[in-house]
Amino acid sequence: MTTAEYNQCVDDHADGVYRFVLKNIKDEDRARDIVQEAFVRMWEKAETISAEKSRSYLFTTAYHTMIDTIRREKKQTDFESVNEGEYSTDNEFSDLKEVLNEAVGKLPEIQRSVLLLRDYEGYSYQEIGEITGLNESQVKVYIYRARVFIKKYIGSLDTVI
Repeated sequence: MTTAEYNQCVDDHADGVYRFVLKNIKDEDRARDIVQEAFVRMWEKAETISAEKSRSYLFTTAYHTMIDTIRREKKQTDFESVNEGEYSTDNEFSDLKEVLNEAVGKLPEIQRSVLLLRDYEGYSYQEIGEITGLNESQVKVYIYRARVFIKKYIGSLDTVI
């Protein structure tokens, strides 16, 4: 990959990678750090990456960096600093988008990641499998389970009202 191709990749995919990471971790600063780290790693390996595979490589690297960050932070969480609001709901929603975001936020990491890659970023099952290291049938199962959970969550009259 040449410098021009790398710069074009940054222009074309930075926003999509940032949206994907932000939807998963819900922290703008950490999302920027993860995206920046993914681009740094891509730059370090630019000689071995073809321009056609740059998008897939970038999302894969960002996904793995995000997972590493989440795991590292889970190990460092102090019991006293647990946010009670994270485990209880007392929200009144003004629109369906808020309910949907709340439902997506309650999904397990892997289900949220594959669902966002499929429905928000438009990746195929095969591409999602390459990014996450899952096989295609696992990807389909996780997406199905995530959609069923969201359907039940949104369908619950208590949640919407």
